[in-house]
Amino acid sequence: MKTLHLVYLLPVLALLSGCLSLNSDEQKAEAAEKAVLAKHDELMAQMDQLTILRQQLQKTPGPDTVAACRQRRALLAADAAMMDWMHRYRKPADTAAVARRLSYFAGQQHKIDSVAVLFRTSLDSAQLLLKAAAPAPSSTRR
Repeated sequence: MKTLHLVYLLPVLALLSGCLSLNSDEQKAEAAEKAVLAKHDELMAQMDQLTILRQQLQKTPGPDTVAACRQRRALLAADAAMMDWMHRYRKPADTAAVARRLSYFAGQQHKIDSVAVLFRTSLDSAQLLLKAAAPAPSSTRR
């Protein structure tokens, strides 16, 4: 009798383990999507900083206006890369195979990470240029 119950129980256990691994794959796809969107949100929070630095570079007086123009173009390129990524991003359907979704999100993670590098380098370079162009503090004499 116990053997008979085990025979009925084995397919149920096999089905249950299959569901658990499917659920695990679904969780991986959700986590991959969340990671991509978290990087997007992080970069979006820096968009104002891009604009502010661009405006500051436009107003920066000094002999090195060529460098300021170059930095403004780099900031514009970072902005354009972000806009391009956002316009091209298309979340795969939930009904798509998990492997396909994971592959898509991996590709998108690579792309948004590249945009993040462009953001960071252009922001850092612009800040350095502005700092170098800032007038030195004058000392007061008594």
